[in-house]
Amino acid sequence: MDNDILFISDLHLSLDKPEITRRFLDFLKNRAPKAVAVYILGDLFDAWIGDDDFTPPNNTVRKQLKKLTDSGTAVYLQPGNRDFLLGKRFCAETGVILLDDYAVIALQGTPTLLTHGDLLCTDDLLYQAFRVKSHTQVWRDNVLAKPLLLRLLAARWYRLRSHFHKRKKSQAIMDVNQDTVLSVMGDYACVRLIHGHTHRPAVHDFEVSGMPAQRFVLAAWDKDAGQILCWNDAGYQIEVI
Repeated sequence: MDNDILFISDLHLSLDKPEITRRFLDFLKNRAPKAVAVYILGDLFDAWIGDDDFTPPNNTVRKQLKKLTDSGTAVYLQPGNRDFLLGKRFCAETGVILLDDYAVIALQGTPTLLTHGDLLCTDDLLYQAFRVKSHTQVWRDNVLAKPLLLRLLAARWYRLRSHFHKRKKSQAIMDVNQDTVLSVMGDYACVRLIHGHTHRPAVHDFEVSGMPAQRFVLAAWDKDAGQILCWNDAGYQIEVI
């Protein structure tokens, strides 16, 4: 096993995206076991409506994640805006460790802040209001108490509605707010930030309180390719699979 630490996000796994599912399962079988840790920074699934949902490809993904964690590779997952209902049962069945919305790790000696990225998009006021409501225990309990079939139908409707709402929003509103980035990085005393969500892969250089800083934006996976941010003693590399 190498000392590679891998970061991915925004796979949006679902039944109607078999190419991405196959690529992810291949990643779990062949690339991930060579790493000491894998960090999935949100939206692994296109929609997660409860840990009792075993519709394809959920069960296959569960089993392969369990094989990976049993082999010794640690897997950490930050829920995103599409799969924030992931819970304790999923963790028990896969060996995956859920992270809070913000998590700080020591990455090659540098405190590094991890987050999905949606909390940084503070210009999108409608989404941020929904996020506050949907992350309350009352809202979660109310949703999870509904029959599975009803939740599946509701998820399809919400995804369709989200698609049309995004078409009406400007690109600037759906990107991160740099002032929020600076504020959050200052709060957590980090000069490196890794996130996904925006589907705008890049490495941004700037300053936080006069110190050089970097923001790594992870790529969304699609039917043609997936990207991995790999850190090791040599620094970082972008791997395409």
